[in-house]
Amino acid sequence: MDEHTIDRINELYHKTKKEGLTEEEKEEQKVLRQEYVDSFRSNLKDQLDRIDIREEDGSVTNLGEKYGNKEGN
Repeated sequence: MDEHTIDRINELYHKTKKEGLTEEEKEEQKVLRQEYVDSFRSNLKDQLDRIDIREEDGSVTNLGEKYGNKEGN
C-alpha cells in the first residue's frame, strides 16, 4: 500500500466529516478501504508465517508451515 493511497483514504474521510461525499467518492472510499484491509491482512499473515516456536522438546515449529496452508487463511 503506497502513501498516496493512504493519503487519499484520509482525505475522503475528512471530506465525509466536513461536507459529505458524492456517490463516486463513496465508491472510491469503499474500494480504497478494502484494498487497505487486504494489504493489512496480507502483511500480518506474512509476519505470522515467519514466526518460529521452540517446543518443550527443543524442536522448532514454524507457524507458517503448521497453520499457513489451511483454508480461510
